[in-house]
Amino acid sequence: MNIYLLILLVLSALCAIFSLTQHFQMLQQNSYFPSRYFGWLRQSYNKALLVDAIFYFIITAFYLLKFFRIGCVAAFIILFFKLRKSRDIQKTSIKPLVFTDRIKRMYVIVILLFALLIGIYAKFPTTVVARIAITLCLLLGFITIALTFAVWGITLPIEKRISKYYIDDAVKILKSRPDLKIVGITGSYGKTTTKFILTRILSEKFNVVCTPLSYNTPMGVVKTIRTLLKPQTQIFVCEMGAKNIGDIEEICNIANPNFGLITSVGPQHLETFKTVDNVFNTKFELANAVKQNGGTLFVNGDSKEIISRIKDEYVTYGTNKKFDFCGENLSYGRDGSQFTIKLGGEKVKFSTKLLGLHSIIDIIGAVSLAFTLGVPVSDIQFAVASLKPAEHRLELKPFQNGSLLIDDAYNSNPEGCLEAVRVLGSFEGMKKVIVTPGLVELGDKEYEYNYALGKEAAKNCDIIILVGKNRSKPMQDAVKDSNFNPLGLYVVSSFKEAMSVYSQLADNNTVVLFENDLPDNYLY
Repeated sequence: MNIYLLILLVLSALCAIFSLTQHFQMLQQNSYFPSRYFGWLRQSYNKALLVDAIFYFIITAFYLLKFFRIGCVAAFIILFFKLRKSRDIQKTSIKPLVFTDRIKRMYVIVILLFALLIGIYAKFPTTVVARIAITLCLLLGFITIALTFAVWGITLPIEKRISKYYIDDAVKILKSRPDLKIVGITGSYGKTTTKFILTRILSEKFNVVCTPLSYNTPMGVVKTIRTLLKPQTQIFVCEMGAKNIGDIEEICNIANPNFGLITSVGPQHLETFKTVDNVFNTKFELANAVKQNGGTLFVNGDSKEIISRIKDEYVTYGTNKKFDFCGENLSYGRDGSQFTIKLGGEKVKFSTKLLGLHSIIDIIGAVSLAFTLGVPVSDIQFAVASLKPAEHRLELKPFQNGSLLIDDAYNSNPEGCLEAVRVLGSFEGMKKVIVTPGLVELGDKEYEYNYALGKEAAKNCDIIILVGKNRSKPMQDAVKDSNFNPLGLYVVSSFKEAMSVYSQLADNNTVVLFENDLPDNYLY
């Protein structure tokens, strides 16, 4: 056994471990779907793949020529490069790799895999099996794509067994609570905001648990059921997300809701759904589940894609007087928004710190369901008045150099983004700035919707900072086609660079809108 070759193999394994940071990060951000991860590879990883290939051929050449000492030096230098890059990714990413149990299991498999290959060489150094182990060790050590797919494939059966155990346990917990009211909330846009609003209102009368943050996948719902539901919980508010047909049905099979609320249907995730009809059918998988349980479904009548397609009778809400619950007399002021809703034959006045028409419609939907569940009107009024914007959802807060920030970083729907820009435009007498990379996952409509966002920004803003020189091309085109001062347009490569530009422009008379803060896998 050659000690330097052994060191070379160990260094190769360490290179692989640190190379995986970005790959596991992208796999995680793409919900562990290899097809979506492969989409990131095609768009953003061409140059890095070439670098990996060069490293692989250099180390392999040293191995074949038996220059083991030089190979160790080269591998050590590459390891230093990989380690530094891994650290930078974790420090600078908008959404760094989260070391969940699944990610930890994947790293354990990586370590065991390399330990096996190195162990084979150490035990049988002169055999054909050892040469195969060495070849695999070097290949997986530097061609990180191959290692990522290998680890994903190895761990997939394990993850499926673990998921099944947790799902079965969650279903068992809910079956033991026939008294528990379960509210399912879905929609292309507005579901997270509506979830938090509804939970706040219901909490005036009931003991309520909702899925936290953006926990809207089957395993997110399962985790909530297993860790947050208590014997005293009376209502469980469950957000349900979807990127493919059948996703809502899968969650409904776990949660079994007897009330439902559909906030909207629109051109979201068209890369997987293909058509808005498919989006509609998927969202209304919730309607089928609620109907089977003899429950009540509330739908946003202001959503054109919903109202033009529904055939059955549902409880409707929105801004049309024909709806079962109608919001009227909307006005904005320094203290927020004021409006009325007809409840039980009486027009009830409401005030809230939330901004934007879409936020008011979300409130109307939540009020409708809470009123139906028996929350007193005075309690609903108090809860609505005490609402605070969800984090990164038209959240108003102090910012750099005394400026004001409208943080709408988690908004990713076309209509919501346009409304956010209009809200920015309502701040009269202030310098208005937008920072945005635009919208994604809109299929062949992506250019159209981003162009419209650029047009609206040109109409309402004094300064436009676009993130992603290629990503923001539709918005660049829209701004250039508008009567907008070109000196007010900045196109940058990253949010860090955008903040550098903004810090030089901001003062106490400036208001800035952060619109759709995309994860790193979309910025290019």
